[in-house]
Amino acid sequence: MSKADHMLSILWMLKQQKRTAGELAEALELSVRSVYRYIDSLCASGVPIIADAGPGGGYSLPEHFIEAPLFFDSEEQRALVHASTFARGTGYPYVEALDRAIGKLKRYSNSGQLEQMERHESGLETIHTPSPPLEHLLKELEICTAGRHTLQMDYRKGNQATASSRSIDPYGLVLWKGQWYTVAYCHERLEIRSFRVDRIIALLRTGTSFERPEHFSARDFLLQGLLPGQKEQENLVTVRIASGEAILNDLCSHWLFGHTLQARTEGQARFQLDEGSLYSYAPYFLLPYGTSLQILEPAALKQKLAAVAFKLAHHYEN
Repeated sequence: MSKADHMLSILWMLKQQKRTAGELAEALELSVRSVYRYIDSLCASGVPIIADAGPGGGYSLPEHFIEAPLFFDSEEQRALVHASTFARGTGYPYVEALDRAIGKLKRYSNSGQLEQMERHESGLETIHTPSPPLEHLLKELEICTAGRHTLQMDYRKGNQATASSRSIDPYGLVLWKGQWYTVAYCHERLEIRSFRVDRIIALLRTGTSFERPEHFSARDFLLQGLLPGQKEQENLVTVRIASGEAILNDLCSHWLFGHTLQARTEGQARFQLDEGSLYSYAPYFLLPYGTSLQILEPAALKQKLAAVAFKLAHHYEN
């Protein structure tokens, strides 16, 4: 452990209870002389360590300092262990580092705090779709996004057998529906584009750097790409659907319908979709709901849905 780690460990231990130099030395596998040296360094840096001499003495921290921002309160501890749970299984590239941080948090917590953390940790679980191992790619993309490093990328599109090479300026990473995307400026196409990380074959730093557009949001860019025609706000068609609250809640949570919702009343929801989405995405999403919802308008959507259902029935009849 580094000097900083030892000093932080001493702080965490003193946060729990008063300890002697010998107890600190034994717990950290240090010499008592080293503990004295670290205590002196902490005091020199402004930490108000109280030293009591004689029997029953030792080192402690004043009550007001225990609640200082350096330490986490119970809600912050809960949030950290929950964040670790959410990160696991997503391909997040720093899970091991997060585990080490949680390990340190638990190691230097008292028994009551540890029990509370473990209760909250066991009470929250997530289910992730298995994904290919992308940690090395995600870590490099995250580092180069933060460091503004231009990358040479070998990338294979879904419909291509061979990979193409291009230079990109990575602007951000986005996780959407279990898939990681990097939003980047493509030097080949001279425009900002999104790329699926699982289709990246290789990454190599070019040695050059870039400036990221101010206030740019990779999330917003990707979302606009998922909502064709919404930018122009032209040729939008009003869609009204009637159903029970549970069905409407489910419908409004969908990525397309949720972002095109215009109004919601009891038993009804009104959306505005571009024609492309209306007749390509919407019918196939609405079909599984069967008769549990009613399309009030437009009539063309009802006709399209009927045609899709007829084609499906004809396929299975034969």
